[in-house]
Amino acid sequence: MNLLDRSIARQFLTNVVVLFVIMCGFVVIIDVSLNADQFILMAEQIANADLPDGQDAGALRKGVIAVVLCADLWWPKLLQLFNFLLGMVMVASMGFTCTQMLRNREFIAMMAAGIGLHRVMRPIMIVALGLTGLQVLNQELIIPQIAPLLVREHEDAGNHKLGVASVPLTLDGQRRLFRAESFDADTGEMHGIYILERNAEGRATRAITADSASYLNGAWVFENGIESPRELAAVGQPRPIDRIESSLDPDELRMIRFESYKQALSFSQVGRMLDRDSLVDSEQRSRLERIRWGRFSMMISSLLALLIAMPFYIQRVPTNMVVQSLKCAPFAILAVIGGILGASVPIPGLPAAIGAFVPVMILSIVAVAQFSGLKS
Repeated sequence: MNLLDRSIARQFLTNVVVLFVIMCGFVVIIDVSLNADQFILMAEQIANADLPDGQDAGALRKGVIAVVLCADLWWPKLLQLFNFLLGMVMVASMGFTCTQMLRNREFIAMMAAGIGLHRVMRPIMIVALGLTGLQVLNQELIIPQIAPLLVREHEDAGNHKLGVASVPLTLDGQRRLFRAESFDADTGEMHGIYILERNAEGRATRAITADSASYLNGAWVFENGIESPRELAAVGQPRPIDRIESSLDPDELRMIRFESYKQALSFSQVGRMLDRDSLVDSEQRSRLERIRWGRFSMMISSLLALLIAMPFYIQRVPTNMVVQSLKCAPFAILAVIGGILGASVPIPGLPAAIGAFVPVMILSIVAVAQFSGLKS
């Protein structure tokens, strides 16, 4: 990259960082201000926990604990927020960068030096590709490791465990109904298990009970498991059962309990779930396919949205950039949001792996048309 490219890239990257700091700071400040009473109450409880009865911790100690609780709750959420905001932030940063260059007559200087305005796109797209690569690393390497921290509510600040909850009647890929008195989302173990197995007509064929179960190699391994035939023609008494294969694994139970948990799975984790022979539920398979491929479709759509928006800001003569921003906003917003919706909403008649990239196909045509119409 020459001096001009480095200058544009540095200005664009600076705007990206500033916008991220402003937007993330705004989100955190609003959330903390709305939930300040809860953070202060939790800080008081923690600060006074080790003190004798009747003594109260100092305001400074409570304040420090409250700040630590806020930071503990929000630092993993900010990493996830980076992935969601990157597309819009890159478009906005590009707009600020081009506006600054136009105000300083840098576009005119480039044309006077015989440099086409197309050159402005190169450093911006190189930085955007680098940020998208960082987004991939964040999504595939960091987010899955901190997934339990992303599903916490405000009252869970300072707690790094998902906790225990009951499992209501839940259908697996083999049309069995699972119920458990408790499921430990941290260890992946169920306790107080009742499983009802049914035939193709929906009639119960056998019931399985167990004290506890853990998931191993595609199957639930029981402790004190007992199976009881439920068919009228069945002969025999209840007998022990050690294991049963099922597509309903701890990750799926976590996804059912915490709606946002499924978005924290990595590409390889989703791939391993799809590779299981026991996964026969077509709806569940389609949902996992959309999660697997949809995130990459969103990333590509963000880059295409950047390409679509750039011609609105790269102008040969001084122009009212507020008007240009108003013209650009519908295209940029539709491109980014369309990529998100298109990657997450199923399209009838199309496999999930293809349907997820329909927004990319549409935006590619618009991006080529915009790029071709750029006057440089």
